[in-house]
Amino acid sequence: MSASVPSDATLAMPSLGATADAAHESHPTSSTLAEIKAVDVSAWFGTHKVLERVNLTMHPGEITALIGPSGCGKSTFLRILNRMHELVPIASLAGEVLLDGEDIYDANMRITRARRDIGMVFQKPNPFPAMSIRDNVLAGLKLTGKKATKSEKDDLVERCLRLGGLWKEVKDRLDAPGGGLSGGQQQRLCIARSMAIKPRVLLMDEPCSALDPTSTRVIEETMRELAQEVTIVIVTHNMQQAARVSDKTAFFLASQGVPGGIVEHGDTVAMFQNPQDERTSDYVNGRFG
Repeated sequence: MSASVPSDATLAMPSLGATADAAHESHPTSSTLAEIKAVDVSAWFGTHKVLERVNLTMHPGEITALIGPSGCGKSTFLRILNRMHELVPIASLAGEVLLDGEDIYDANMRITRARRDIGMVFQKPNPFPAMSIRDNVLAGLKLTGKKATKSEKDDLVERCLRLGGLWKEVKDRLDAPGGGLSGGQQQRLCIARSMAIKPRVLLMDEPCSALDPTSTRVIEETMRELAQEVTIVIVTHNMQQAARVSDKTAFFLASQGVPGGIVEHGDTVAMFQNPQDERTSDYVNGRFG
């Protein structure tokens, strides 16, 4: 399968957007939690192959961390999971991405539906700066075309800001511009905005890399809470963060002339304490990367 850019791609929103033991407790699941599965996914930019036959199942209600050095293809893989890869004109891919068994690249799957079910939070917080905190959260309703009463909107704003761990800090200034919040608060606002359309999977591309340690801790706590409602996939270069927040980990690696792929994946505790591949051990113990 090769991806081409659908005509409705421009309708997508720009940013839909503990201890190690505690991080691996089981999570309550619901009918909205989804499994997302990559089957033999390969990717190219022009003639340059960046991923080779990646197979990975990301389980409902769990946090899966994607780790590996820069240039190994993990961020490209993350973008493939909600059809952002195809927005690059020279990009193509092969394989399948299955959301509860349904290929999101099937010709009958509209890109707006894929983006509704699989949300994204980016590395740099990007709320709509001139838009109020309240309107930032509600922006996703325009994507879905959902109508709501004022009371329903108020309830949605509170629920999503609570999910984003931000409600107590902003509940008395919901009409203030989102751009006036701190960096960590802006990132949590982006998380709240992404949750407003009730995604089944939430992708997070290094969401804490631009934040201070205190804001990072709050975001990590938020992720653990969100895992009860949504399946999370996170790209991170921070090994300690991966160990703290994720249930499963996949280690990506590429070498000169060889596309990126998964060296090892499995339970996070096992990956960090007893890796099966020497390259995994070298990476998680800081001997390269």
